[in-house]
Amino acid sequence: MHRKFLTVVVLWILLTLSACVAPASPAAEEATAEEAAAAEVAGPPSTPTGTLIVALPLDPNSINPPNAAERMAGNVVNQIFDSLLAVDNVTGDLLPSLATGWEVSEDGMEYTLTLREGVLFHDGTPFNAEDVVATFAAGADPVNAYASGYANVTVEVIDDYTVKLMPTEPDVTFLRTLTGYNIISAEQFAAEGNLGIETNPIGAGPFKFVEWNKGDRIVLQAFEEYWDAGKPYLAEVIFRPIPESATRLAAIQTGEVHIINRLNADEASSLEGVAGVEQITYPADRVYYIAFNNLTTGVGQPTEDVRVRQAMNYAVDRQAIVDGIFGGNARLSSGFVTPWNLGFDEALAPYPYDPEKARALLAEAGYPEGFSIGMACPIGAYTSFEDVCQAIANYLGEVGIAVEGDEVEFLESGVYWDRQAAKELPPLFGDSWSASVGEALPRLTGALGGMSESYSAWSDPAIDDYLTSISAEFDPEARAVLYQELQQMMFEDPPFIYLYEPISFEAIREEVEGYVPDSVEQYYLKNAYLSE
Repeated sequence: MHRKFLTVVVLWILLTLSACVAPASPAAEEATAEEAAAAEVAGPPSTPTGTLIVALPLDPNSINPPNAAERMAGNVVNQIFDSLLAVDNVTGDLLPSLATGWEVSEDGMEYTLTLREGVLFHDGTPFNAEDVVATFAAGADPVNAYASGYANVTVEVIDDYTVKLMPTEPDVTFLRTLTGYNIISAEQFAAEGNLGIETNPIGAGPFKFVEWNKGDRIVLQAFEEYWDAGKPYLAEVIFRPIPESATRLAAIQTGEVHIINRLNADEASSLEGVAGVEQITYPADRVYYIAFNNLTTGVGQPTEDVRVRQAMNYAVDRQAIVDGIFGGNARLSSGFVTPWNLGFDEALAPYPYDPEKARALLAEAGYPEGFSIGMACPIGAYTSFEDVCQAIANYLGEVGIAVEGDEVEFLESGVYWDRQAAKELPPLFGDSWSASVGEALPRLTGALGGMSESYSAWSDPAIDDYLTSISAEFDPEARAVLYQELQQMMFEDPPFIYLYEPISFEAIREEVEGYVPDSVEQYYLKNAYLSE
């Protein structure tokens, strides 16, 4: 309250003073225009300067690459570590990073990469093939959230700057998934293990770790010996977890932070016309859903019956949720393959809202009076997701499906991811998956991979067969057909209550330059800088 009052007073003083100043001369106006034009073309600084402050909607669970559970945690990791390959945020093309070249065997089972020479880690140790070996060894530790992705790859050292990576199974997306394997220091891992990386990560990325005051801030500093000459442009990046959306909105308006994301449509519209604030809008390749758990807590529950799962899809008025909570700014999902993915089936319409059909299916399955079941959702992880989950619970209640305890179990996001990885969430729980490779395969595998995948809650041999076939099919047209067949099967026998794919809203301060998010909310800040 006091800060707002002070801002108004200062603004009034400035306006009063400006009214007393004589009009600028034509020469002065011309000089000002020239200065503005010069500033406009000045571009990034020659040496790192300025502090960029990014608001996060949650406190990351980890900044150790294979244990970073969610995209916001990954966006911190992306600044500290580099991967073997990168993706152009605009074109989607694969780019060299710590690997400068690659060759793929005809059967797609061997990937030979030439590594970049002259790269240093933040502690001054040189990067070489042993660091790639250590990355996969460290990642495969079962304590990590994404251990399976590392355990399924064998690394062979050819020489100091050449490695051969061999997935245990064919994987058509393997090259693109390499953009997500952040390379760690073999020396740090040998000396400190994963625990050392959790508390003091040493990467070869554009920014080095300084401190993490949990719940308050993560501070990173420019690594001036970074291999990509001239970058980063920023001297410092600070990530601030701010779970309350109202607080984030206030912070971007006052200039306390430079970037906020995961805004809903109302929050974004509230920033229209705010001086110094610009908006970014883009469709997100991210599917929101309510998972049915048939691995642990859902065993023996009514949701094992396909008719019950169909009924629950018919029971939820998802269009009303999208209209009421997101102002219509989302697309209803018909499955786990989005319009931005290979093999999307345009003919497959989403489940309509039909509570009468839901009740009939429940009666047919032997539950004419309904039943009760546990349900959980994360707090602060996704835009307005708490409201979405509560609305879903209300719709289920209208057809006789009561949430146990009469309320959804809302958990802090870090606790939620831990319980999800341990397979300890209730039979129903909400979540979302993005896909950063242009195909739905990683999303499908992650959510449907059974006990071997940390965030999976479902296993079905028929789905497993499709995922195996898709992974091994290197012909894109044939692979697209497999995706469509799988979509149809997953629609008829749904492992989820399908929800929506949102339009993403972000806001940045006008002085932020070079910041380019992509459709999976992933960004790299080595190209960002602050204009004066």
